[in-house]
Amino acid sequence: MTLNDSSVFPFAALVGQQPLQEALLLAAVDPALGGVLVTGPRGTAKSTAARALAELLPEGRFVTLPLGASEEQLIGTLDIESALRDGGVKFSPGLLAKAHRGVLYVDEVNLLPNPLVDQLLDVAASGVNTIERDGISHRHEARFVLIGTMNPEEGELRPQLLDRFGLAVELGNCFEAPVRQHIVKARLAFDTDSQAFRDRHAREQAALAQRIHEARAQLASLDFDDAVHARVSELCIAAQVDGLRADLVMLRAARALAAFEGARAIDVEHVERVAQAVLKHRRREGEKPQQPQSQGHANPQANPRANDADWGYLPPEPVETATVKNVRPLQPKKA
Repeated sequence: MTLNDSSVFPFAALVGQQPLQEALLLAAVDPALGGVLVTGPRGTAKSTAARALAELLPEGRFVTLPLGASEEQLIGTLDIESALRDGGVKFSPGLLAKAHRGVLYVDEVNLLPNPLVDQLLDVAASGVNTIERDGISHRHEARFVLIGTMNPEEGELRPQLLDRFGLAVELGNCFEAPVRQHIVKARLAFDTDSQAFRDRHAREQAALAQRIHEARAQLASLDFDDAVHARVSELCIAAQVDGLRADLVMLRAARALAAFEGARAIDVEHVERVAQAVLKHRRREGEKPQQPQSQGHANPQANPRANDADWGYLPPEPVETATVKNVRPLQPKKA
């Protein structure tokens, strides 16, 4: 599904979802973070935010992984008879291929079979999907922003799978009257005349898309110093996380934030601002969050460099096919 019509609520017009918007934008800048896990009750617009993000990405693809999906539906299939007869590989794309350069949305990810979630997270982190059947192997790029949602009351994910998600955000019901009214007014305005509503936010949408594009191009040029790395280690040790995945994700998330804001270098403040989303689902039970040392604004979109512009995307490089011999997915600033 390609989202480029008036049915999509603009990302820039979302209200009351700043932590989720922040996490989604970081994952959009660097999909290799491993995706975003969103927990919370029904009716908190999780799917609305996911669809809205897809519209800002290169091809606007939004793919949903349904409950009950099979492994073949997810990763695709190979026509073995064709390979044996003609010596070539006939590949039928799965949902991973269809989500390339877009968003793969998994509602109630905690209800999927663990092996399927494991495969999904592997590809989200690596950006490559590999299918092997009867000695035949096929690889293709699958770089997408993975967004998984769940209601903890309906079951939990195993800790090993929780850790594989790069970032996590917990949404709650809103009990602030002014915010509720703002949300409802925006929704009613969109439902009354969606195109007019989208037109009012078109400039902000273009600015966000441009910033994501520029940030992706800048990622490789940003590095971190010893002070940044030391703070990452300090936060992860204080949270008593298992392994080193949290350190790696926190550095990548801080880099994505710095790139999104057009910073020339990653600093400790960037680390402080992404720490909650990185550690929320990894912190050992009973460990309290450590208060950030700096008090920077937590909105990655607070940088005034957001200008409206269209943007493109480099096409994926060809992916090799091999024979097997022996049978890794904010309130927008007003433009």
